[in-house]
Amino acid sequence: MTHHGPAGHHGAPGHAHAHDAAPQDDELAQILDLDAELFADHLAATTRRIADLATGGVRHVVDLGAGSGTGTFALLERFPEARVTAVDSSATMLDRLTRTAVARGLAARVQPLRADAGQPLPGIDAADLVWASASLHHLDDPAAALKGLFTTVRPGGLLAVAELDGMPRFLPDDAVPDRPGLEARCRAALTALQTEHVPHMGSDWRGTLEAAGFAVEYAHTEELRLDARTPSPAGAGQYAYLALRRIREAVDGLVDATDLAALDTLLDGGAQDVRHRGDLDVRSTRELFLARRPADTGR
Repeated sequence: MTHHGPAGHHGAPGHAHAHDAAPQDDELAQILDLDAELFADHLAATTRRIADLATGGVRHVVDLGAGSGTGTFALLERFPEARVTAVDSSATMLDRLTRTAVARGLAARVQPLRADAGQPLPGIDAADLVWASASLHHLDDPAAALKGLFTTVRPGGLLAVAELDGMPRFLPDDAVPDRPGLEARCRAALTALQTEHVPHMGSDWRGTLEAAGFAVEYAHTEELRLDARTPSPAGAGQYAYLALRRIREAVDGLVDATDLAALDTLLDGGAQDVRHRGDLDVRSTRELFLARRPADTGR
């Protein structure tokens, strides 16, 4: 994906297009990579669950909105005989993913495809698995896209949809003592922005999948929590810094000046900067749906 918009890729706010897309995508890729690193156990459990349900072998995977490739490489590891078509609308993301594939000796198993995830994918059908992580909610018409994906997945194949409820949370309520509830207010403003620009976040994905013809075989919602206080995992502070900096840009003008100033103290390199704190508490609610294209369908 690139799953972008006011909530950004994987819920990280903000994504630029046109002339400033490349630097924005580079920062976004850092967030994606840190997310995958910090929640590696969750990603491994997800791919293991997919493998448990996969039948007939997994040799061709489509990563819909591949971003920096965190899903691509996790699936290549889980399915050693598979190749992945990595689909993204961002040339910057695909270039980064391709460089990583070369560095890992996986270039022969990765085919980058620059395309809009909401449109039919040229030359792709009979995929054993389609992986759509935090990408569907960014599409203009996810229901139509899922109906199109029905023909991309082979009969008996799987579609894995991973979604989230918005931006991860990072701070205790008293992170800035004289501005309690700072993050909650910023999150509320961001949610309002997402409602306008990313209206499909939080959709009824089970119902939408079933309406497209898929049979949902697994559905699970989980709050991931990375309590970084004892001790702080490597990367947690940088993850919070990059994400909160994008939130700061997104909510400028939507929260009062005092809250913006308080948010700035968490990003200014000083003692309260999130990169230096020992009280981060990273939480993120995520959904997983594993749906099968029925093997006996005539569609």
